[in-house]
Amino acid sequence: MIIAVDQAIPYWQEAFSDFGIIRPFPGRGLKPEDIRDADALIVRTVTPVNAGILEGTSVRFVGAASAGIDHIDRDYLKKRGIHFSYAIGCNANAVSEYIITALHVIASRRKWELKSKSLAVIGVGNVGSRVAQKAQALGMQVFLCDPPLRDLTGDSRYQYLDDVLGADILSFHVPLAFEGPYPTWHMLDRKILGRLSSKQFLINSARGPVFDNQALKSALLEARIEGAILDVWEEEPIVDYSLLERVDIGSPHIAGTTLDGKIRATEMIREELCKYLGIQSSWNTDYYYPQLRHIHLDKKSADQEAASSVLQRVFNINKHDADLRALGAMTAARAAADFEQLRSHCPLRPEFRHFFVDLGEGHSNLTQTFTALGFKCSM
Repeated sequence: MIIAVDQAIPYWQEAFSDFGIIRPFPGRGLKPEDIRDADALIVRTVTPVNAGILEGTSVRFVGAASAGIDHIDRDYLKKRGIHFSYAIGCNANAVSEYIITALHVIASRRKWELKSKSLAVIGVGNVGSRVAQKAQALGMQVFLCDPPLRDLTGDSRYQYLDDVLGADILSFHVPLAFEGPYPTWHMLDRKILGRLSSKQFLINSARGPVFDNQALKSALLEARIEGAILDVWEEEPIVDYSLLERVDIGSPHIAGTTLDGKIRATEMIREELCKYLGIQSSWNTDYYYPQLRHIHLDKKSADQEAASSVLQRVFNINKHDADLRALGAMTAARAAADFEQLRSHCPLRPEFRHFFVDLGEGHSNLTQTFTALGFKCSM
């Protein structure tokens, strides 16, 4: 059996070497001739999978080690009878941890009290539901926006976009959809931006084209909104660095890049390949996770300050912001290439569950909050 695997997928050798011949390839450099005789193709989000790459090949299994699938032509795969699987939800917790950390960074800069802020979670799937749960644990007022889920369940908790536009912070967690009853391409456009105020803040960690980046840049330049956090970009790996200059935090599409999420994605595709082949999976991933790390809180700090301190020690989001901004001085081609390097070779941060927070005597009231965020802790 020949398996073509994106060489940037973590632990691809350990996960797939026992199936047969492994043929690694660079994610954006895959050519049809590279997989002409391959039986299986395993990709990330940077590799479009369609007739152009698959026609005339022997590929019968496609696995996407990613939560998003807008790069996959599923209709073509179905027509060809090619088995398809993806790692749905693999990075959901990682993205929610990014959002919560970023909110604390911005709260420190802008002197916000997060408990006094309202958050609209737009898209309440695997990621959005976790963002909502963590934000509620912080005492924020949370609005849920998900019209497709409302249609499916009849649950009025899932509101329409018009209903939540008054929230202080709007965080988007929708798939990229160009058609259907609820398209999300340029979901945030000039019209929607025109309805917001200078006290509102935007976050996009979904897909770049969900925001009209030029319209967003104009709104930021004219101070028609308070600010924004962008982990994704409309033309990535090409980034509008004049837009980056205006956002509060910018990062190179790494919100979902955690050790846990990457291992989970690889593991999910391996298990699906085993199921497809009718064999038992026996890959133990426990070895790849770190030992529990301990963090001690300063008993003199205020609660939000204490939480922010822990989050930023666990996840240095400011470094990702600085690394991306440094690319702005380069040529467009070099910046695009280095964006890919920042994303593909991003250090895999452990998720919150790998940290033990010693609350001490001064922060026993934060036990429930830290536990809800995913940490282990004690008084």
